[in-house]
Amino acid sequence: MRIATILMGILLGMTGCVSLADAQELPKLLISAPGPRNLSYLPIDLIPVIGADREEGVDLEIVSVGGGGVALQNLTQRNVDFAVAGVPAAMSLRANGGDVVVVAPVDDAPLFVLMVRSGLAGQVKRIADLKGKVIGVNTSTKTSKTTSQQLMELLLRSDGVPLDAVRIVPAGQSWVEQSSLLKSATADAVMGDEPFASRLLADGKVFFLANLAEPATLGSLKEANFLHAALETRSEVIAQDPKKVAKMVRMLKKSLAWITTHPAAEIVEKLKIADEAERDALQRALERYPHAFKGDGRFSTEQLRNTEAFFHKSMPNDPKSLSQTIESMVDDRWAGRAP
Repeated sequence: MRIATILMGILLGMTGCVSLADAQELPKLLISAPGPRNLSYLPIDLIPVIGADREEGVDLEIVSVGGGGVALQNLTQRNVDFAVAGVPAAMSLRANGGDVVVVAPVDDAPLFVLMVRSGLAGQVKRIADLKGKVIGVNTSTKTSKTTSQQLMELLLRSDGVPLDAVRIVPAGQSWVEQSSLLKSATADAVMGDEPFASRLLADGKVFFLANLAEPATLGSLKEANFLHAALETRSEVIAQDPKKVAKMVRMLKKSLAWITTHPAAEIVEKLKIADEAERDALQRALERYPHAFKGDGRFSTEQLRNTEAFFHKSMPNDPKSLSQTIESMVDDRWAGRAP
């Protein structure tokens, strides 16, 4: 032990820049999130890249999945202690008896895009024209319906399309999954994510039918400004290890602050993405949606109210969902809250 300590001291002294935390193997902290490199969840991808996890004395490992419902399933099955998913998806899980608590916002704008494959440009001009079509949404589970699916179903109902008049298929939440569905014509439309949607648009593979970042395309949907991506954990984690939760929220806040103080090009460069088309698409999306993230990482009371209203409107025939309140599942002691 004494020899090992001496050698460690020599190493630290020689480098002059290696900390004790770097020299030792850090404990792993697991988080499940859709992706990878989905714009809405980018602050999570950046945590290990900018070293925010090492500053907190942990090694963050991201388990990428095809939808918020799957991320939440990893959480409730205790495969991870943290997950990132849309708050409406977390509300769906909670209404079905799942143990999930929302502890911090990840993004500040729902960046969903309803995109249709370009071959249907002459046939599909409004949401009602999707009747009889195959529509992809982020992957749900038996206990949690993803925000993407809730939104798609709400838009269909709002335009008079019965849900049994379309076929819903899982589309995942990565470039490979969503682009493959549309390019192969396995799906006619996808309620998809950025930067994948803009990349497909630039390639001429799709056209946009509705974009949550452009409220004019949403018709009568007044609850569009809901909280989408958020950090979630289980109540038992909060009770047994509140310091771990505080640490995870601090890492997220550091990442959000870093994003809002660096230009899009530098953010993309930091991620060291090998594929040039993917790099360009992500940079364009960051520039297109400059208000996607909020630097202080606090909850917004107004946005939480909108989220509850959106969830209730999207689940009109489910008494359990209609009785679910947002305040019963938000713990803002670490993230803080604004009006």
